[in-house]
Amino acid sequence: MQKLTRKEEELMKILWRLKKAFVKDLVDQYPEPKPHYNTVSSLVRLLQDKGVIGFTQYGNTYEYFPLISREEYRKSFMKQVISDYFDNSYQNAVAFFVKEKGLKPEELEEILKMIKNE
Repeated sequence: MQKLTRKEEELMKILWRLKKAFVKDLVDQYPEPKPHYNTVSSLVRLLQDKGVIGFTQYGNTYEYFPLISREEYRKSFMKQVISDYFDNSYQNAVAFFVKEKGLKPEELEEILKMIKNE
């Protein structure tokens, strides 16, 4: 899967939340100042080309929906981050986040319980 730009990710977050939407609905969900309709429409077309958005046509109108789940994207994104920034080592990534957030031993134990229960 191709990496999405920040703007594409922003649009996908809206679409994942709405599950399906017309371009007008997407524009309405952006904070002020809202992007222009044509800008959002262009982003939608780019995401279609990348294979992450599909559509249903109603006459001249299109309703868009995600073709990948938020979870699928998160997995792909995190694999790329681990590869690019942590020498493909999940241990290095976890150690970084533990140090960065200054997690307490109790919090680490809770994380371990969460992992074991899955």
